[in-house]
Amino acid sequence: MNKRALLSLAPVALLTACGFRLRGVPEFSFASLYVAAPQGSSLARELVRTLAGSGSTLRVLRNAADLPTAEAVLDLLSEQHERVVVGQNASGQVRELELRLRVRFRLRTPAGDELIPDTELLQQREVSYNEAIALAKEAEEALLFRNMQTDIVQQLLRRLAAVKR
Repeated sequence: MNKRALLSLAPVALLTACGFRLRGVPEFSFASLYVAAPQGSSLARELVRTLAGSGSTLRVLRNAADLPTAEAVLDLLSEQHERVVVGQNASGQVRELELRLRVRFRLRTPAGDELIPDTELLQQREVSYNEAIALAKEAEEALLFRNMQTDIVQQLLRRLAAVKR
C-alpha cells in the first residue's frame, strides 16, 4: 500500500520540480495603455476586449483625449489579410490556398520612448479549395482568419506582459 501511494504522488512531484505552473493573470509594468488603431479594426476590438477581461488592473484607453494620461501607447500600424494560391491542378484550377495575417505594431511611451520597436507578427494557415463548395470554403477562411487573429492577440498580450520599464 505504501508503494502505491508513493508511486501515485511521483508525477505530481515531477511536475512541480520542472517548474510547471499555470499561466495566471498577466502583469504589466504600466497601469494604463492607450490603443491607437485604425477605426473599425477587428483586431483592436478583440485586443481591448481580451485586455479588459484578463483580470489584470490595466486600464485600457481608446479615447484620443485620454492619450496624455496613458503610461504606454500601443500603435497598431498595419493589419493585412492575404490570400495566396499555392496549389493548382493540371487544368489550372485552384486547389490550395495559404491564408496570412500580418500585424505590425510598436509600444511606446506618450513621450515617444520605444518600449517595443516596430515588430511584425505573422500567422499563416493552409486550406484546400474546391469551387463546388465555394460558400463553405469562404466560411472556413473567415473562421481561420478569426483564429489567426485570436492567436496574434494572445502573442501581443504575452509581449506586453514581458515589457520591463
